[in-house]
Parts: sequence; structure tokens; C-alpha cells
Amino acid sequence: MADRRALVRVLDELLWMLRRGGFAIATSQAIDVARAVELVGFDERFAVREAVASIVVKASRERRRFDALFDQFFSSTREPASLWARLEALGFMPEELTELRQLLTRAAHSGSDGAQHLGALLERGAELDRLFRLAGVTRTLDSMQSRLQAGFFTHSVMRALGVPGAHRQLGVIADRLRDAFGDERGRALAKALRKELERAGDDVRAAVQSTFTRREEDARADEEATGAARRLVDTPFASMSESEMAEVRAAVRRFAERLRGGERVRRRRATKGRIDPHRTLRRALATGGVPFEPARKARVCDKPKLLLLCDVSDSVRQVARFMLELVYAAQELFDGTRSFVFVRELGETTDLFKREPVSLALGQAFGGGVVSVADNSNYGRVLRAFEDRHMRAVTRDTTVVILGDGRTNYHDDSADVLPRIRERARALYWLCPEPRGRWSTGDSAMARYAPACTKVLEVASVRDLEEATRLIVAAR
Repeated sequence: MADRRALVRVLDELLWMLRRGGFAIATSQAIDVARAVELVGFDERFAVREAVASIVVKASRERRRFDALFDQFFSSTREPASLWARLEALGFMPEELTELRQLLTRAAHSGSDGAQHLGALLERGAELDRLFRLAGVTRTLDSMQSRLQAGFFTHSVMRALGVPGAHRQLGVIADRLRDAFGDERGRALAKALRKELERAGDDVRAAVQSTFTRREEDARADEEATGAARRLVDTPFASMSESEMAEVRAAVRRFAERLRGGERVRRRRATKGRIDPHRTLRRALATGGVPFEPARKARVCDKPKLLLLCDVSDSVRQVARFMLELVYAAQELFDGTRSFVFVRELGETTDLFKREPVSLALGQAFGGGVVSVADNSNYGRVLRAFEDRHMRAVTRDTTVVILGDGRTNYHDDSADVLPRIRERARALYWLCPEPRGRWSTGDSAMARYAPACTKVLEVASVRDLEEATRLIVAAR
């Protein structure tokens, strides 16, 4: 393998270039990059690119920028990374470069204005990027709001990096170079150093411009992603593609996780209890307020039961799938959850969801493994069956949720069952994927079901489903 120190230097330069391009790379990540490249080897550029990208790139929108910076770094036209390599390529002799090193070292220790940063500015590359971080340039550029401010902020960054003082110090060094090597060689070397310092200034201007360009690109990408997410949550279930369905499933799982997180916070607060001001003051009177000990009022953590009936016929299959997946993921919000699916017959899926992963359980529920999905919906038969078999499970701490379009296929609707369920339950919610304007058309019995429910909610999209779920959870 090549010289390890040379490889470390190359990786260091690459990482600092990526940092300048907007990638936040911690020291631990830099170590991981070195280990990864050591494992894959430095012979195949593709392997190196993928190894570094797997550690550095955090979002898909960053990949194009990473590839451009990576290719730019390894471009054959890229100038030598080291100042000394660049000067050597211009024909300066080793003894001249040795003398220059000593002059820069003495200048750095002299404490003169601009001398401390002169070496880093001339070196450019990783050294300039380190100088950026030490000077807090990122914080300086955070307040830049427009491209019209680029000139002002470039000037501010130049001052922060000590560029004006470095130019003055370079004039002092130029005089000493002429004394050491004669007028011609000293002037030539000083001219080369001035060009390097000017290029450092160009690097600063490019960094300021790229910072704002990158900020604009990120803001545009975030806006597009947010806009796409907004469009998706408002897209009707019936018109979603397969890829959109997959995105919605992921969104449903994230939403369920947020609900579970809120419930955990609620439980912690419930165990601790709120401060009772009356008892606290009464207790303080006995001791003159010393010590002052707050008295707390214990909270009752009320977790009702949930009983869910889902129509799994073709007309409401998509919203029912998401509702069942949501309930499966958020079961801990309720003390006990029982789920049923129906078309013409009623079948319980509680044990199925306890026994199988959600994907397999949903596959069986919608594939005819619980009830036949080839029949037409018969709400009257299902409601009668539920009353006969499971009404005793409905108590004052039970929230009943029915999801369906209420299309009876002109069978008996058994609307008289709902008031009896409502009378025994804590609340009865009906989630209907059809708009309210169609509830009195054709074979829909929703106009007769709605008066017996605590609330009927339209759920035609992801947003509707989220709002309905929040309402059901908040009403506990």
C-alpha cells in the first residue's frame, strides 16, 4: 500500500474540501472515513467514493453535491495541494523553499499583524478551511440573506481571516527574499507568493458565494419535499399510486410513533402529578415556609379500551388498511384493543394482530383469511352479529370506532343497533371515506347512521385520517 502519511494527507484535503462544500464532518467521522478507505483500498475510485459517501452524505439531496466535489478533488487538472509542491513546480530550488519556510515560521512567531495566518492563507486547501473554522466564518455567514450582501460578507470574512495584514506581512518577507537570493530570484518568489495570496482571496469569495448557493438549493429542496408531502397527505386514497402508498405507510408509522411518544410523556407526568397550590400553602403555614415542600395532586391515568370495526370491501380497502396499521402501531394508547373486519360477515382479528407481524396480519385480513372478501357489504347483518356476540365487551370506558362507507347494497341497515352501542360506550365514532354530500344517495345509510354516533368523520386522505385519529386519542 502507498505511504500511509501521504494517504492521510490526501484524505485530509478531501474532507476539508467537502467541509467547505457544506458537509458537516466531525472528527469521529473523519476517522471512520480513514478506516473505510483503508478497508476498500485506494485503487478503485468508485469504491473510495462510495465508502466516503456512506459516512459523509446524510440526505439524498446532498449526493449530487458530494459527487461533484469528489470528482473535482480527484480531477487530473487539479493543482498540487501543497504550497511547496506548487512552488517546486514553478522551478524554485529546495534551498530557496527552505529559506522561505524559515521566514514564514519566524513571522508566525513574531506576533505581527497578519503574520499568524499568512502560512495558512498561502497553503490554501485544508489549511485555509481550518482557518475558516477557527475564525467562525460559518457563524458570520449565517446572517447573510441575499446575494447582494456577498461583497460585504466577503470583506468581513477577509478581515476575520487576517487577509489585509497578511498582504502587509508579505511585503516584509519579499524584502528579505530579495536580500537572501538577489533581486531577480527574490522578486520572482515574492510574485509567486502574492499570486497564492490572491488565489486564497478568490477561494474566500467562492466560499461565500457557494455558501449562499448551497443554502438556496437546500431551501428549494426542502420546499419541494414539503410541498410533495403536503400534496401527498391531501391526495385521496383512491387515486394514490403504489409508490405513494408506500410513502403513506411510512408516514402512518411515523405518526403512530409520535402518538406513542406523547403517551409516554403523559404517563410520566401522570405518575408525578401536578402541584396542588392549596395543599402546598397549607403545608407551608405549619413551618413558616421553611422548608417549602410542594404538595402534588395525583393524576388518574385514564386509558380507555378501543374497539374497532373495519369494512374491508374493495370500496374502502385502502383507508381501512391504513387505519388497521395505525391502530396496530398505537395499541399502547389504549388499555385494551380489539379489532374486527367485515364485509358480509364479521370476523375478529385481535389475536391475529397479536400473533403475526403487521404485514402478514393485514395480508390475511384483506386476502380473505378472516372473512370472505368476495361478498358484497351487508352492514345490517354485521351490526346484528356484533350486538349478539360482542355487546358485553362495550362498557363506559370503551371507545367504538366503525370505519366504512355505509353502503348497504340495499340490505337492511339495522340502524337501530347504533343507539344501543352508543348508550353503552364511552363514545362511538364513524369514519366514512365518502363525502357528506353522498350520504343520502343510492344505497348509502350514512344519513341514518350519523345521528346515533358521537361524531362522523370524513376520511378521504391521510390528513383526514390523522385528524380523526388525533380526535379519537384526545377524547380519551
